[in-house]
Amino acid sequence: MLAYLIGVVLFALCIGVSLALHEAGHLLTAKAFGMKVRRYFVGMGPRVWSFRRGETEYGLKAIPVGGFCEIAGMTALDEVDPEDEPRAMWRQKTWKRTVVMATGPFTHFLLGFVVLYVMAVTFGLPNLAEKPVVSQVSACVHDATTNEQLANPTCAPGEAGPAQAAGLRPGDEVLSVGGVSTPTWTAMVEEIQRADGPTPFVVQRGDETVRLTVDVPRVDRPVTNSDGEAAVAQVGVAGVMATRSFEYGAWSAIGGTATFAGDMFAQTFQKLIEFPQRIPAVVDAIFGGERDPDTPVSVVGASRIGGEAVEAGLWQVFLLLLAGLNFFMGVFNLLPLLPLDGGHIAVTWYEHVRNRLRDRRGKTAAAPVDYTRLSGITMVLVLIGGAVLLLTVTADIVNPIRLTQ
Repeated sequence: MLAYLIGVVLFALCIGVSLALHEAGHLLTAKAFGMKVRRYFVGMGPRVWSFRRGETEYGLKAIPVGGFCEIAGMTALDEVDPEDEPRAMWRQKTWKRTVVMATGPFTHFLLGFVVLYVMAVTFGLPNLAEKPVVSQVSACVHDATTNEQLANPTCAPGEAGPAQAAGLRPGDEVLSVGGVSTPTWTAMVEEIQRADGPTPFVVQRGDETVRLTVDVPRVDRPVTNSDGEAAVAQVGVAGVMATRSFEYGAWSAIGGTATFAGDMFAQTFQKLIEFPQRIPAVVDAIFGGERDPDTPVSVVGASRIGGEAVEAGLWQVFLLLLAGLNFFMGVFNLLPLLPLDGGHIAVTWYEHVRNRLRDRRGKTAAAPVDYTRLSGITMVLVLIGGAVLLLTVTADIVNPIRLTQ
């Protein structure tokens, strides 16, 4: 129980640090461009303590989640002292305002990459896309039924399993089996189970495409290992198993992390698109329905899962969840909706394009966008966001997603 509580608190603090660094991104770039930053606070709620350095007040608030960075003149409606008018944010060039607003979300991407890099050089990175990449090739098959037995076979001198005899090597990605494309590990297993006798394999080995023939013995039933992953221990490619992690060195981890992060981005965008249609399942879970693991979770739910991961010693899951949540926050904050950073960026570029078009027609630049006209839309979005947050937090309390489900 203590480990669980430590995990919950640690995950919540990590998210708090992420949000604080998000605001620090705004702070540093705004100062670098000469804008006036009035306040930078970590946390929300009542003020605990603060100090002033130069023209900026720095402080800590009671609830260690979130924070804010107050830049003078973020919009033309903000009151700015006459001497600070030239430094008001809304008066700055478009690219500077864009950089300041985008640095916050970018910080989440950077943090996610760092977390994944640390994971790559310590625990390895999971095969997120379930690509059919060979991790081991056994010298023999016999009656192996698990990946552990497959990795430590008892073989006679000179004995070779079908995969090894065919020339398959660790690191090969199986592109097709028997002429059928195998984009995932599951697809490869299915085709191997259908095979009987010499079967053509096409594999990607670095930059080279290699064609091999594996003598696949007929097996009446598939074999699964203790992780529930299909193992092809007795279907001919006995030494080839689905890998759950790719191990990297300090240098190779950079490329591996970049590739993995790309896959996570693709999944994040997909989940963001599917977000609205999953809300009914959250409501159903609140009123007693089974909680779908693919439904959205709040910071509360994520922290609970983080606690379970620490309690079970699954630090890989903890780090993967932390990285994924950072990527989600980064992408979400870039949506072109107010009051998100992406909404401010969208308004900034609308003003820029509008004024460029007016300039071509020989007209003077128009006044800055009146945010009061957007207040109605902003309020609706805030209310919707608040309602979704309330729903997910409630579901995460009364019917949480668990690692074991």
